[in-house]
Amino acid sequence: MNSMLRKSVLGVAGLAFTGGVFAGPIAAHAGTPTVAGKPVAAVQADKPDMGKLVPHGVQGAQSRIDLSDEQVANAKAIIAATKKAGLPERAAVISIATSLQESKLENLGHLGDKNDHDSLGLFQQRPSSGWGTPEQITNPEYSTLAFEKGLKQVDGWQDMPLTEAAQTVQVSAYPDAYAQWEQQAADLVAQHWNS
Repeated sequence: MNSMLRKSVLGVAGLAFTGGVFAGPIAAHAGTPTVAGKPVAAVQADKPDMGKLVPHGVQGAQSRIDLSDEQVANAKAIIAATKKAGLPERAAVISIATSLQESKLENLGHLGDKNDHDSLGLFQQRPSSGWGTPEQITNPEYSTLAFEKGLKQVDGWQDMPLTEAAQTVQVSAYPDAYAQWEQQAADLVAQHWNS
């Protein structure tokens, strides 16, 4: 009987151990997953709504480029400046799409013979047109805030197609060109707005 009791106790202990090994990791992950103390569902819900980022749907054929670390940093700087200005995500989409068209999100200095007049920075703003000094215009925060100051002066910019809002501020020779960057700009805002 002693041997049988011993086998039973060891068998039950083995089952308990095995059950704990298998159930432990599963049970540990069975609850609501969290990231930094927030449920994952809430983290995903914090991403901007694509309907707000692109309220009219993208207009026309879309372009997309691979971005360097510097270009991504410039997109993040535009997003940070937009937040500082107290503007919504849509303003960041318009700003990034405009910068993608104007400079491919590169903070352009003077380009010599390739320069479009005296255009500089992320938005190819011109000191001679009153956008600021070359030092100011090549500061991503300053140039974004200057662009968005112009955007805020456009009545109903929130409800306009992107290309119309951007063109009203930029007065480009190619007014329809901004629309091609709307999807990539919206993707960048969705990815980095809360990062």
